[in-house]
Amino acid sequence: MKNVADFIAKTTRELQAQIGDKKAICGLSGGVDSSVAAALVHKAVPGCLTCVYVDTGLMRQNECREVEEMFTGQFKIPFIRVDAVDEFLLKLTGIIDPEAKRKIIGETFVRVFEREAKKRGDAECLVQGTILPDIEESAAKTWVKSHHNVGGMPETMTFTELVEPLRTLCKDEVRQVGLELGMTNFMVFRQPFPGPGLAVRCLGEITAEKLDILRRADDIVTGALDELDIWQYFAILTGLRSVGIKNGKRVYGHVIAIRAVSSVNARTAEWFKIPYDILSRLSKRLTEEIPEVCRVVYDITDKPCGTIEWE
Repeated sequence: MKNVADFIAKTTRELQAQIGDKKAICGLSGGVDSSVAAALVHKAVPGCLTCVYVDTGLMRQNECREVEEMFTGQFKIPFIRVDAVDEFLLKLTGIIDPEAKRKIIGETFVRVFEREAKKRGDAECLVQGTILPDIEESAAKTWVKSHHNVGGMPETMTFTELVEPLRTLCKDEVRQVGLELGMTNFMVFRQPFPGPGLAVRCLGEITAEKLDILRRADDIVTGALDELDIWQYFAILTGLRSVGIKNGKRVYGHVIAIRAVSSVNARTAEWFKIPYDILSRLSKRLTEEIPEVCRVVYDITDKPCGTIEWE
């Protein structure tokens, strides 16, 4: 993207031609990509769009409330929050393979959006915040993983138009577009959060109990690292169990990994050197405040070889 204003003007014309007088639903995650996609479509075709935010049960601590307050406070676009926690967790029961998880999540998202579209006069267009790295990692020749909004999409759906205005951009370019559209710095520079949510940070089978542990761990990690200038940082429930000692007794608890990376466009990333004193405090808090956790490790892998997310 050479010029942000030119990109917005060109994309506006393309969106007007693609959507026309049809109704559209935007799958809003609350992250920068889907938020910028919604803002672009709203600018190009005012009045056509309804944003649908799905509570999958895979969100971070207080995420649903924060997204709703943030989005409804900034935009005058109809916003709907759908509770689909039971539906997602039921379909993920017993699933261990990360590819299977992503495909189940991608299809379930679409089915929820289809139901909401039918309630609102059969919206024909589905707007997604798909960006270039999503497509590159899901492509057959360079396949790394099936992103829920690319390789995880079902083969058939009732939407006649898939609208992806950001599919040629990387993360840094998406942020430039968001700023040009007048979005707040808080919304534009929120750290990335994957569409499948905590499902790709909770290794092995997804359960409500494991998600609760991960949410508490992630809240501690993100709260402690907010003071640092880090592109992305989070906790992972590794699926490993480890022997430990708590209150003078043997425990067999969960292992939490801390992941922090520096990046510009999400195509590559370097692990961030968190100061040792902060890591020490984090380890103590995680093991003392979460009874189920007895060991903490620190991920020092760049992308490549490792992807930013663990699954």
